[in-house]
Amino acid sequence: MSASTPKILLKSWLDRALQEKAAAWLDERLELAASGDQQKFFLSFGFTPRKVGKNELVLSTEDLSKAYLARRGWNPGGWSVDQAARALLVLTFPWDDKGKYLDSLDQLFSTGAVDELVALYQALPIFPHQEEHRRRAAEGIRTNIRTVFCSVAHRNPYPAEFLDEGAWNQMVLKALFVEAFLDPIVGIDERTNADLALMLVDYAHERWAAGRSVSPELWRCVGPYADESALNDLEKVLNEGAGLEQKGAALALSQCPAERAAVLLKSKPELKTAIESGELSWKSIAEEQED
Repeated sequence: MSASTPKILLKSWLDRALQEKAAAWLDERLELAASGDQQKFFLSFGFTPRKVGKNELVLSTEDLSKAYLARRGWNPGGWSVDQAARALLVLTFPWDDKGKYLDSLDQLFSTGAVDELVALYQALPIFPHQEEHRRRAAEGIRTNIRTVFCSVAHRNPYPAEFLDEGAWNQMVLKALFVEAFLDPIVGIDERTNADLALMLVDYAHERWAAGRSVSPELWRCVGPYADESALNDLEKVLNEGAGLEQKGAALALSQCPAERAAVLLKSKPELKTAIESGELSWKSIAEEQED
C-alpha cells in the first residue's frame, strides 16, 4: 500500500463520491482556491454544502489505513462529503505565505457557523503550519457547543500532540461535563497525569454531593495515579455502584500499581476475569453506554 497525502486522498474520495455536476463545481472552486483569491475562497467554502451535498463520505478499511499512513492518527471516518470538500479547499489554498494563510484560516474560524467550525476543527491535524493552531484548538475545547467540542476532542490527534497539560486536562474534564465519551479521545491513556487524576476525583465528589451520577469512564484517568483517597472512592464504587460504574472502577483498579488495588480487584473475580480475557475494556464500556 503506497502512502499518499491527505490532499490527494480527499480528492480521490470525493471524485468517487460526487455526482458529475458536483464534482465539476468542486474542481472549478479548487482552481480558484489554488489561485490564492481570498474572497472567492471564502465564498466557495460557504457554498460547499449546497453544491456537493451532505452525504456521508463512505470510506473503506483500506481508505482509513491510507489516511493513517498519510498522517499518523488521522481518522476521517464519519466525515461527510461537504466536510471533506471544505478541508480540501483549505489544503488547496496557497500556504507558502504563512501570514496570509493563517489570516485566511482565522477569518474562517471567526465567522464560521457551527457546521463550518466542525469541518475546520476536525481537519486541524492535516492543515499546514501545525504548530500555529494550538491557540485555535484550545479555543475549540472551550466552546459550549457540543458538536464543535467533539470535533476537536474526538478522533482527532491534534490535541494529544500539541496541547499543553493544562489545556489537555481541561479538555478531558470538559468532555465529562458535556457528557461526551472519553474513549474516542486520541491519546487519552498516554496523556493521563497526576493533576488530571486529582481534578477528576474532585469532580466526582462534586457530582456525588449534588446527588448526581459519575461517568464510569472518569476512573480511566484516575486509576494509574490513584492514591489512598482515590482508592477509597474506587472501593466505594466497586461495591456500591451500578453495573457500568463497577466495571469502570474495576478497570481503573487493574491499571493501578498499588498493592491495595490488586486486593480490591480480587474481591470481584468475575470482573477481574472479564478484564484479563479482554471482554471488559474501556471501549466495551463506551459501547454499553451508547446502547
